Amino acid sequence: MQIRKTLTPVLAATALALGAGSAWAQDVTLKVHHFLAPNATSQKLLLGPWCEKLGKESNNRIKCQIYPAMQLGGTPPQLFDQAKDGVADIVWTVPTYQAGRFAKSEVFELPFMIKSAEGGSRAFWEYVQKNSLDEFKGTKILMAHVHDGAELHFANKSVKTLEDIKGLKVRAPTRIGTRMLSALGATPIQMPAPQVQEAISKGVVDGASLPWEVVPGIKVHEVTKFHTETGPGQRKMSNTIFVVAMNEAKYNSLPADLKKVIDANSGAEASSWAGRVWDSTIEPGRKSATDRGNVVNVLTAAEVQRWEKATEGVAQDWLKDVAAKGADGKQLLESAKALLNQYDK
Repeated sequence: MQIRKTLTPVLAATALALGAGSAWAQDVTLKVHHFLAPNATSQKLLLGPWCEKLGKESNNRIKCQIYPAMQLGGTPPQLFDQAKDGVADIVWTVPTYQAGRFAKSEVFELPFMIKSAEGGSRAFWEYVQKNSLDEFKGTKILMAHVHDGAELHFANKSVKTLEDIKGLKVRAPTRIGTRMLSALGATPIQMPAPQVQEAISKGVVDGASLPWEVVPGIKVHEVTKFHTETGPGQRKMSNTIFVVAMNEAKYNSLPADLKKVIDANSGAEASSWAGRVWDSTIEPGRKSATDRGNVVNVLTAAEVQRWEKATEGVAQDWLKDVAAKGADGKQLLESAKALLNQYDK
């Protein structure tokens, strides 16, 4: 009897130790959801390599199951809430597909703000940390980035001047993109990127505001003949913000060593890397169009100034929007521009 009394606490202690070891050495498979095809930049050059790096640095204890093209259900505007609510562990998404919800963050979508995705992404990451983390409650933001800058792509119209775009039906990505196109005299129709190719081919829109990066992935170059872009050194017409967001409770449930791996692959440097990925897609995207004989029109410096002047009211409307939500829009805009001047030269 005495032997049993002595062994019982020893066995209990051993069980606790084994349990603790098991918890420390636990593996995790993360459900990663996004809205584009598996061959798109978002998976092929960003999420895929990023997940491989997490696996390598965790001794294969972190694994990703990537679900492209909304395979977990829902629509692109619902992705952020899927991360927040735990439908997915991690999402890559455009938060501003939900109009007005991320008003402070969308300052980076204002016209003619950003030159490069790398510099713009580093600036955007720091801006979010300083000014708009409250817009992403319920998630842990792992990366915040922008794309390579929106260009205009048209089925049959060659657009070289402000007058050329007037009255054309043009796909817009977000609320700010919609306002910019309206200011230019176009008729904007807002829709997620995966719907664009069909919309152009069926004549629902005459063209689309899209970065070069996504053009070959959704085959827009096959249904367009003309493209319009700003020249070297000029700020891009517009941009779109993206985040890689993780369910906060899922992150908090991880053991400390796995959190450390994720932290090491998140943040300012990871966001800059995402920007470099998008910058690297400009030439291949443009080539997909020119190889088909499509025409690329580059706006002159004087014409860019005309477009900038025509869209000045977009920023003024944004200032009113954030003021209505109790934020100091002027301070936020100055913060964004200061960070862009620092990182996006």
